[in-house]
Amino acid sequence: MRRRKPIEGFILCGVFFWTIIAHLISTCLAIQLEERMEIVRKVLKEVPLIDGKFLKNQLREFRFGEDLRDITPWSTSAWSHTDLRRLKEGMVSAQFWSAYAPCSSQHLDAVQLTLEQIDLIRRLVNLYPQHMALVTTADGIEDSHRSGKLASLIGIEGGHSIGTSLGVLRTFYQLGARYLTLTHTCNTPWADCCKVDEPGRVPHIGGLSHFGTLVVTEMNRLGMIVDLSHVSVPTMLDALATSKAPVIFSHSSAHAICNSSRNVPDHVLKRIAVNGGLVMVAFYPHFVSCGEKATLKDVVAHINHIRDVAGVDHVGIGAGYDGVNLVPQGLEDVSRYPYLFAELLESERWTEEDIAKLAGRNLIRVFRQVEQVRDQLEAQGMLPIDQSIPPEDILGRSYCRYSGPRT
Repeated sequence: MRRRKPIEGFILCGVFFWTIIAHLISTCLAIQLEERMEIVRKVLKEVPLIDGKFLKNQLREFRFGEDLRDITPWSTSAWSHTDLRRLKEGMVSAQFWSAYAPCSSQHLDAVQLTLEQIDLIRRLVNLYPQHMALVTTADGIEDSHRSGKLASLIGIEGGHSIGTSLGVLRTFYQLGARYLTLTHTCNTPWADCCKVDEPGRVPHIGGLSHFGTLVVTEMNRLGMIVDLSHVSVPTMLDALATSKAPVIFSHSSAHAICNSSRNVPDHVLKRIAVNGGLVMVAFYPHFVSCGEKATLKDVVAHINHIRDVAGVDHVGIGAGYDGVNLVPQGLEDVSRYPYLFAELLESERWTEEDIAKLAGRNLIRVFRQVEQVRDQLEAQGMLPIDQSIPPEDILGRSYCRYSGPRT
């Protein structure tokens, strides 16, 4: 038998020692993570976790009640991050469903496409009555959470969907829509989108037109949340100056960290704090890291920045799952939300109360304040705004509008 040299024995002992230390550190970290996860589970049992974005196009053979990670074509799709099973794993209690019509449908059949999306959302909720409930009020979110059902809310993704008609806006509200994103990635005849903020681009209006301010005012009267994701910075400022109720960004991040035109600059974040509104942080890597790859920690950086500038009362979650084909490492689907909150709890600056606000309390507060403004305007006797968009605002784009007498 070969006798080990002293130096070899020393090296082996050193390797063994550091292996034990590494194992102890790993065990401690695992215990700490589990402790934080227990806190997260406790918070999410008490407070509904609300996500601000979800897109789905049709119900045909859509097995939403099953684990789509095991079912083709969803198991191989980069766009599939959500089903009822994963929503329960992620302890999600409320979901805004986006009724979306492509920008290419503007001045054509955008209204019809949006109505079909609303119909689809309502039919999907009706397919799973034991697990889902259509909700149109802030109280309804909390009621659904207590009953263990997924509160399903409807949002309209893009102002072009109303067809430049306040009557269509009111009809969407009656059908259950509770927020309207003022633009998507295209200008409307009454509002500029974020694309005009990009280098070399020229604004169409320079914010909101007069009719655009009427859209915001009518949304206040209805009790419909004004959503500023996708809009230009001047449109953000005009909407904030017009709205009597808090506004939201349903899926945007911090411009100071990633200078995408889809994100919110600091001077607007400060205005959001004054307005009482909310920025719901998007997870799409191009809005988080300005590239195709991002991590959970990158998302945390955006959440912390918005908290630093606007305050903990003005930040929420607007991931964008099933509406994007790239997601951050560590946040691969809706089941991963608790890990995001656990990561935040690693810092002493985040308390259980803070996590509750981020998860859902902030949005519920905004929703309630929007309803309160509606009730105040009704008490003041405010009537529906009965005005049409000026013909010159849609000159050359009204080829699908009836221009004869309305008798």
